[in-house]
Amino acid sequence: MAQSRNRRRVEQGPKAPPGALRHGLTLAVLWGAGAVALGVGGVAAWRHFTQGDSLRVAAVRVVGATRATEAEIRALCPVKPGDDLLSADVDAVEQAVARHPWVARAEARRTLPPALEITVTEREPRALVDLGGTYLVDGNAQVFKRAGAGDGLDLPVVTGFGREDFAKRRGTVEAGLRGALALADEYAREGLVPLAAIQEIHLDGDWGVTLYVGDEGTQVRLGQGDLPQKLGRLHRVLEALRAEGRKAEVIHLDDRSHPDRVGVRMSGSGNGGVQDGAGGSPAPARAGGAREGPGRRRGRDAPLARR
Repeated sequence: MAQSRNRRRVEQGPKAPPGALRHGLTLAVLWGAGAVALGVGGVAAWRHFTQGDSLRVAAVRVVGATRATEAEIRALCPVKPGDDLLSADVDAVEQAVARHPWVARAEARRTLPPALEITVTEREPRALVDLGGTYLVDGNAQVFKRAGAGDGLDLPVVTGFGREDFAKRRGTVEAGLRGALALADEYAREGLVPLAAIQEIHLDGDWGVTLYVGDEGTQVRLGQGDLPQKLGRLHRVLEALRAEGRKAEVIHLDDRSHPDRVGVRMSGSGNGGVQDGAGGSPAPARAGGAREGPGRRRGRDAPLARR
């Protein structure tokens, strides 16, 4: 007797209505065509947006320039009005603008409405230096520009170097300039500027530091070492001279054997003593024929007086 086979009955779902397949294909085609149209339209819009006038640089704005003129900054900038904003190389702009001698740092950024904005930080001149010509020195002891009559600066001059020194031993010169700037800061903190502003700072490997201060160009021989203490003694000497209505030609603070003593040679009338820095007794006067120190007194006809 033949065995019957077990058969699983598969129930069929509802049949699709006539034309459904065609309708689905039509929708798919329409969706595809729409996507293609959107893509083509998007590309066209993007090209119009990026290659048309919508993102053209309308202006190059300069912020923070006082010594450097806006025209000079724009002339250095490689991006010009009408250039594409998105392709503007801001790093190249910053590097190009930083070549201006007055510019310490430049920052460029794109803005909307389409423009390029350049913010500059300028160097702050702190001194002049004589290198066979007079140059400006910033707060980082960097020589950055030859001084010109239009700069309108009244700054102390650092001497003791030459053009060859700067060319061959630039690091040594810059170290000396940093020391000179630090001395000028200490001089100001001591309150000496109202008594006698620094006109010249002369640096010498053997003699040390010599200052020329005040309208008369009084020579102040600081020598080497203990500069803060010596400036304190100088303050007392200048105040004593002002109280007596007298003027000094040379003030010695460089006596290595007796560093607490101050010697003064008075202007035009022999020698005189003032209170020394130790205990208030008169300091021994230097002889009228005392040695002449380094540097040069800056008179109206001196080359370094061009400031």
